[in-house]
Amino acid sequence: MTSAILIIVLFVILALLMLTRKLPTLLAIPLMAIGIAIIAGIPLGGEQGILSNIIQGGVTRLATAYVAVIFGAWLSQIMTQTGISKSIIKFAAELGGDRPLLITLLLAIAIAILFTTIGGLGAFIMVGSIALPIMLSLGLPPVSAASIFLFAFGVGITINLGNWAFYVDATGVPLEVVKTFALSLAGVTAVLTFVFILIEFKKAGIRKHWVKPELNNQAEVRDEKVPKLALFTPIVPLLFVLVFNWPIVPSFIAGLIFAMITLHKSFAETVNIITKSAYDGISDVAPVIVLMMGIGMLLKTVFHPQVSAIMEPFLNAVIPSSTIGYILFFSLLAPLALYRGPLNMWGLGSGIVGLIISLGLLPAPAAMSALLATERVQAIGDPTNTHNVWLANYVGVSVNDILKKLLGYIWVLAAIGVIIAAVLYM
Repeated sequence: MTSAILIIVLFVILALLMLTRKLPTLLAIPLMAIGIAIIAGIPLGGEQGILSNIIQGGVTRLATAYVAVIFGAWLSQIMTQTGISKSIIKFAAELGGDRPLLITLLLAIAIAILFTTIGGLGAFIMVGSIALPIMLSLGLPPVSAASIFLFAFGVGITINLGNWAFYVDATGVPLEVVKTFALSLAGVTAVLTFVFILIEFKKAGIRKHWVKPELNNQAEVRDEKVPKLALFTPIVPLLFVLVFNWPIVPSFIAGLIFAMITLHKSFAETVNIITKSAYDGISDVAPVIVLMMGIGMLLKTVFHPQVSAIMEPFLNAVIPSSTIGYILFFSLLAPLALYRGPLNMWGLGSGIVGLIISLGLLPAPAAMSALLATERVQAIGDPTNTHNVWLANYVGVSVNDILKKLLGYIWVLAAIGVIIAAVLYM
């Protein structure tokens, strides 16, 4: 019991350090992994020791996910550098004519489609710098425009293949399970996005025609004509996974090939774009890969028999096993996904879900789905997300004002996700 208490204290201390931004998540997670291993009495050497199993085995634990993230970033850079992403946003705005509500709905769809494939702060800034001035020109209040953008972003990343690879690797559930639940969650998020847009338009009383704004020069990439067929690039990888059941990495490669063929570039230009986008893509996701290495170490630690044995009595008392208890527990505590908290898979939650699965307290699909549902709160509303901070600064509001605007919606969204997970997997 003493060791269990010390492990919980370590969790709390590191959580507070991350919350107060005194220690970055990149360092806190591996420190937690090693600290828990030491408290549990795992030896330094040996096949199951800290050096070989926790550190060496941990940094490669999510190798499949790293590779998927790299290929996704590669395709993301191709779409950014060739103007595909920019053209999709502009096409959506022009398709809406002079009807503000239709323009906003089409922009939300375009943003969601883009983030099924692209990722990273650079891509977020590029898309935001184009879409946000259009939304603001419609008469939407800044906090509403930022919130709509985040909702649409939330739809897209739910079916982002790089994220799917991470959930498969981290929890050991089959891709089919992740795919089924993620599509359900994306559908619910899309419906709530639509409802949110209607409510915000009614509050703002927007009825005027749209006057096309001058776009920020920083948003301009290559202002060249992009072939219409190339605009389908972001959905190509998704189609190969959903329709043809291809693995994730080959699906991204199919997207790369489709983009380069439909762009009609010369051989020299094609080689240059592929090479530069590969380098830039890896640079974009380097912090994510380092974070995944730390998460891999934490997963190796919590799956270790000595740690499981220590934490089993405590978690048995806390984690509900009934369907109703499961729904109430994860729904009510969903905001604990904020600030890299215990229900955030990209933070402390990776350790929690690992313990739940290793101890058999919940079926693996139920554990994974619960944290994917609570991730709605973190991904869309967390003030510590770098993309939320940039977005708030861009539109000139406080990042906490955005959270206040969104919290009720995303909390309900997380609860609906948990209910769906309970129906499917409990």
